[in-house]
Amino acid sequence: MDKKNLTIGVALLLAAFASMYFSSKSVPPRAVSPTPVPTTVQSTPVVTGETATPNAATPTSTATMPANRSEISALASNRAGATTNLLVNNFVEVRLSNYGGAIREVALRKFAETLGSAERYTFNAPRIDPMLGIVDLPGLGAETSFDLVSQNGKEVVYRAVLDGRIEVTRRYFLPDGSEPGTDPYQLRHETTFRNLTDQILPLPKLALSLGTASPVSETVYGQEITTAYSDGKDQHFTKHTELQGGGFLAMIGIGSREPVPSITKVSAITWASLSNQYFTSILTPDAAGVGMITRRVPLPAFEDAPNRAVFGLSAEALFDLQTLGPQAETTVAMSLYVGPREYRRLANGDVFKADQDKVMDFGFFKFFSQILLTMMNWVHGWMAGISPTWAWGWSVVITTLILKTVFLPLTLAASKSGKRMQKIQPEMKELREKFKDDPKKMQAATMDLFKRHRVNPMGGCLPILVTMPFFFGFFVMLRSAAELRFESFLWANDLASPDTVAHIFGFPVNIMPILMGATMIFQMKLTPQPTVDNAQAKIFKFMPWMFTLFCYNFSCALALYSTVNGLFTIGQQLIINRMKDDVVPVATPAPTGRKTVKNVTPRKKK
Repeated sequence: MDKKNLTIGVALLLAAFASMYFSSKSVPPRAVSPTPVPTTVQSTPVVTGETATPNAATPTSTATMPANRSEISALASNRAGATTNLLVNNFVEVRLSNYGGAIREVALRKFAETLGSAERYTFNAPRIDPMLGIVDLPGLGAETSFDLVSQNGKEVVYRAVLDGRIEVTRRYFLPDGSEPGTDPYQLRHETTFRNLTDQILPLPKLALSLGTASPVSETVYGQEITTAYSDGKDQHFTKHTELQGGGFLAMIGIGSREPVPSITKVSAITWASLSNQYFTSILTPDAAGVGMITRRVPLPAFEDAPNRAVFGLSAEALFDLQTLGPQAETTVAMSLYVGPREYRRLANGDVFKADQDKVMDFGFFKFFSQILLTMMNWVHGWMAGISPTWAWGWSVVITTLILKTVFLPLTLAASKSGKRMQKIQPEMKELREKFKDDPKKMQAATMDLFKRHRVNPMGGCLPILVTMPFFFGFFVMLRSAAELRFESFLWANDLASPDTVAHIFGFPVNIMPILMGATMIFQMKLTPQPTVDNAQAKIFKFMPWMFTLFCYNFSCALALYSTVNGLFTIGQQLIINRMKDDVVPVATPAPTGRKTVKNVTPRKKK
């Protein structure tokens, strides 16, 4: 039975690893359809304020998107003759195009495109639609040239006329962040429809694009892309894997083998978002929308893996428009945030809705992740003045140590309980042999053994269970912390990526996960094992190796956290193993056939 249990346990672990590892790689490369109308992109003027400078655009292919499209076949490009208008503050550079009267892309001035690059990270590049572009409405889409009505340092206004009957005005306003109730990553937008006729004109449903989100890297978490919306009560997420199809589970008949082109959800929309691992766009309408569409988008392959297909997501928020009476007008107003997924920023209730910090998607342990991320930012503010270069690395280390110190009494109690449990293992083994054919008697005898030695069988579990949500919350928080991107520590150049120092026959050598695994193995040898079950003991010994394999390509910050946690636990266990255990008095069992007489201290006579 021991060998059978061991085999089953190892098989399940290997299956779990295979599911995680191959699900992101089992999608076959997919060719992008050629564009129906090739266009040569020319140099176009960039208008900023009152000045204009040349801007050479990179020639790429473009495609005319069909109305009500579901399958995306090609990416859009900058149109020949298009004019780019800029809204700039210290945090973002919003690049608007007169085609569609929408936002072509947003460059984040505080974040580099790649490690050591002078180029800034640009959201919605590559793309299928401009951000806040009107989608699936012929005559007002990205193919329509809007007139520039006005522009100053903070505002751009476009105008177009649809079918000679409806005037469409699009206004964009970007604050600098100094105004109360504003955020420098968030702009205001208004689209106004005005009836130019003396007739009643019905308007179709309006779809506004949130842009296209691309993976930030080819790592497991780097490819995480999500759309989300709030209905005013709950938040709903759509993962990229829901549109991916295939994967390990599809091989055994679970899920679809074919990718899903799009997912439409009909609901009240108080805000909608499109996010990759570190950055997000969040559209917050003044009046709730009526639905959201998530689409799967083919993207160029990564340079390091040219044969592996890469996909992103695009999203559109849907709005119902009022019927326009003669000479009447209606306005759809909203805010658009394009920036980092920073909890402390999105949790600012003076700017954002009360639940918009949920875009962080911390999951079940969100309460603990929020506490720990707040603590880590507080530690960073303190460490930045001491060690500016490695401030975030030290923040991870110190936050881990604070967490371990707070829960030290509980972990000490668990360790002592495990030590006592280990001492009675020989007697437990004898009971199992003696009553192997009578489970009830074995259970009664085991409980009597615990009672005589004053051992709580749950004493080693409960203290650990109390601490687990915090450690899982820390784990979840670190994997998507934009603050750690491109921050160095020790030999690692980027805490948000694996700390690869070399490659051996193409295999990456990541130091921190190896150190993490070594601490886990040493910790396992020091910690008393309360079980005598041979299969369980073998699984426990096998776990550090499997956990190292699971985490090998995770971010350096996660491995750093686990390594520091393991080193602290090793030091703690060394101290516990040297401590003398409390003397536990053993109750003498009463002789068979005689009543048990309590040891009562005689009272003195008055």
